[in-house]
Amino acid sequence: MADSKQETILAQLVLFFSGLEIRLSPIVGFMATSPGGLLSGGGQGKVDSWSAVRTRNMSLTFTPGHFSSRAEFYHQLAQLTSAGLGVVSALERLQKHPPARSYRKPIGLLLGHVNAGNTIGESLRLQQWLPEFDVALIDAGERSGRMDASFLMLAHYYTERCRMARQFISDLMYPIVLLHFAIFVFPFAQFFLTGNTVDYAWQTIGLLVPAYLVVGVLIYLGQSRHAAAWRHFVERLLHPVPVLGAARRYLALGRLAGALEALISAGVNIFESWELAALASGSPSINREVRSWRSALQKGTTPSELVNGTRLFPDLFSSQYMAGEVSGKLDDCLKRLSRYYQEEGLRKMHAFAQWTPRLVYAIVAIMIGIRIVGFWSGYFRTLGNVLDNT
Repeated sequence: MADSKQETILAQLVLFFSGLEIRLSPIVGFMATSPGGLLSGGGQGKVDSWSAVRTRNMSLTFTPGHFSSRAEFYHQLAQLTSAGLGVVSALERLQKHPPARSYRKPIGLLLGHVNAGNTIGESLRLQQWLPEFDVALIDAGERSGRMDASFLMLAHYYTERCRMARQFISDLMYPIVLLHFAIFVFPFAQFFLTGNTVDYAWQTIGLLVPAYLVVGVLIYLGQSRHAAAWRHFVERLLHPVPVLGAARRYLALGRLAGALEALISAGVNIFESWELAALASGSPSINREVRSWRSALQKGTTPSELVNGTRLFPDLFSSQYMAGEVSGKLDDCLKRLSRYYQEEGLRKMHAFAQWTPRLVYAIVAIMIGIRIVGFWSGYFRTLGNVLDNT
């Protein structure tokens, strides 16, 4: 149980710093959740994509095990749907043999919504079970008839999240254990001589409790329940951090391009697609910037002109998007951009996950070295004083 809790805390930290924490606030204005909404093609209940439909945010704690179960869930759905089974039939099979027992009840509720006449996308929004990025891609796949591709993309996404979190936890475990060992061992010599329990507790637990509180505060502040202004502040705070800042930006651009391509291929209006893809990117800065384009787009400005006019998008992204818009091959350009930024972002994030534990280990080693040098310096100083007095 203790190992599970420690794994959960470490997993939350890597998600907080990498910007990959799963946000469960529904996508704003994508489609109406009523049967007469955009998904059903009805004339009633249509939603202006620029109007915010706010609902309750949800936050979950994910460990590598959760990511692995989610990846297996989507992988099985991709296999079954690509083999010709309908989504409902595939879900019924998964309900009998789910990747984890905790999936049986949500799948049953999802099937209940679908059997009541709702689409898969509408059912997922009514249930609020999956993250917003998942729902956006599933919606796009449902509308375009590419459900198997959407499921496969999500399976790869969660497989990578699982692998990176496990690597980070595994690499960070030894420095953390070494740090705890040093904190308890070094004051023990003085405690053995004096027997002062209060002083020993102050030097050990007194150091660990504030550290645990800092970790708890970081986890709490990283929750998606907080306002967009706070998440925007955290993003700006981590922006200049070497490797990590660039990795976060690249991953956000990769998710933006991937979601944008899926939505455009699904037949969603280009202006609506930009807002929805900005939400799915997980970047408050991109989302805020895209939402500010409303008046300019209504006046006839093209998205490529707006992309060129902001520093949020690198030159490569701007030039490729403009080339795709002009040539009419925007979907191909977005696929290349998504693949490039995802690969580069993951490469940088892997480097960060590898070098952060090494940096922690180096800091711990330096601290231990300083304590050892201080101990022997004091010992020889005391020995010298004794010899001088004799």
